[in-house]
Amino acid sequence: MTEDKSEAMGEEVHTSRRILVLGAGAVGAAGFLAACGGGSNAPTDNNPATSGPRPSPTSDVLAKKSEVPVGSGKIDFADAIVITQPTAGQFLGFSAICTHQGCVVAKVKGDTIICACHGSEYSVKDGSVTKGPARQPLDKVAIKVEGDDIKLAS
Repeated sequence: MTEDKSEAMGEEVHTSRRILVLGAGAVGAAGFLAACGGGSNAPTDNNPATSGPRPSPTSDVLAKKSEVPVGSGKIDFADAIVITQPTAGQFLGFSAICTHQGCVVAKVKGDTIICACHGSEYSVKDGSVTKGPARQPLDKVAIKVEGDDIKLAS
């Protein structure tokens, strides 16, 4: 009877170890996959944002014309929109959601929109990819200028 219990316990321990190892592997794989997915979209970190539709604007005014440098741009993190001014007086709008993995782009440096998650870069002129891994341009967002205000177009 003692041997039967030992065998039963040995089998139970063996099964438990197998389950533990398989479970640990699954948790590790899930953690790896999660590193390329959702997270905070705060502008001060490099974490990916949750993918999905662009949020509704938090106000009518996305930016003032004076806030958008010529030949560069500005990110409205609250509304996930990049506003650029490729040439004086020409304002364009793009989604701030990187087309590679759905991160919110981190900054505009000179004439380049930069996603810090995986290094994709886009042109302020047309939202096209200038450096991968992204392959698709940023989505265009219709904007309008009213006086000194830049707003979403209706």
